[in-house]
Amino acid sequence: MGAGDYYETLGIPRNADEAEVKKAYRNLARKYHPDVCKEPGAEEKFKQINEAYSVLSDEQKKRQYDNMGHETFTNASKGSYSGTGGFGGGGFSADFSGFGDIFDFFGGGQRRSGPQPGADLLMRIQIRLEDAVAGMNRDIEVMHTEPCSACSGSGSETKRLNTCPRCGGTGQMRQASQSPFGQFIRMTPCTQCEGRGKIPEKVCKECRGSGHTRVKRKVSVHIPAGIDNGMRLRMEGYGEAGDYGAHNGDLFIEVYVLPHERFTRTGDTLETTIEISPAQAVLGTTVEIETIDKRHIDLKIPAGVQFNTALKIGGEGVKRRGKPGDLLVRVKIVTPKSVSNEQKELYQKIAELEGKSSSGGFFSNLMGGKKKSKK
Repeated sequence: MGAGDYYETLGIPRNADEAEVKKAYRNLARKYHPDVCKEPGAEEKFKQINEAYSVLSDEQKKRQYDNMGHETFTNASKGSYSGTGGFGGGGFSADFSGFGDIFDFFGGGQRRSGPQPGADLLMRIQIRLEDAVAGMNRDIEVMHTEPCSACSGSGSETKRLNTCPRCGGTGQMRQASQSPFGQFIRMTPCTQCEGRGKIPEKVCKECRGSGHTRVKRKVSVHIPAGIDNGMRLRMEGYGEAGDYGAHNGDLFIEVYVLPHERFTRTGDTLETTIEISPAQAVLGTTVEIETIDKRHIDLKIPAGVQFNTALKIGGEGVKRRGKPGDLLVRVKIVTPKSVSNEQKELYQKIAELEGKSSSGGFFSNLMGGKKKSKK
């Protein structure tokens, strides 16, 4: 993705409705389609237009994009490579050491003539809620394709390519057939050069002319603070290696946030629960709350608090784009299953006092008073 965000790519305002998004996409896609537009960079521009439309035309993705911002939504950092293997940027295709697995390839359809860009890849990873709140860096070991180091991705030992004799360099074969309606011409990728238009002068022994090799790499992925369940991060150029002279595909990382034993999340708000006794609910108290990042905060429980009341601690929720959310502490009043004789006497005394009170009160409402019989 070049400079600017998806709205700028489509040339529409941020409050554009669904019809405006669709109209802008159709006009731009028609203008920059690689089969129509021969300007330099048209294919890349067409890819950017499709990427922008795929997000802004989806209500959920659009909402996430507006909340997270362009850089956070689309880029998981440029990452870093380490390990053995040939030189060059590539993408992922298999083992993720328990963190997730590849489950989809983008693109498809009939292959066009000329060097083809690498396929985009999509993978899933699981992270803890605390890591989604704070952000994190994760190193992932993968096996993926890269340009062959022996032939620099050309597929030729001499690193020279010749024009394909079968298709004359067009990368396509013409097949004519007759029908009652006239002659039909069908264009198919050349079977000798596989649509590239070029063949190796001398086939590379390392990659057998494919120009690609599979190596193990370690990739550093940055997961930004505030990322939510189902959001995707994009690592540009980390997809499968393209043909010689073509760019690599991209890697999309879909994040799934695991449930937490003490906290739940709604947008930028975190919620947890505390348990207090009936006496603490009546008199009020102060309890210690452990935040999701393991800090401790004193929370004052007001006298007369009701069951399931949510008390707010500001700024202790999800910190996203510099705007921290809140932490809600849900109060649960727990009735003791057994009490000592002394405690039982005190509860009986309270019940007697509540029964004598003409105005009623907390315990009379909670336990219920005796109804007067009608004469």
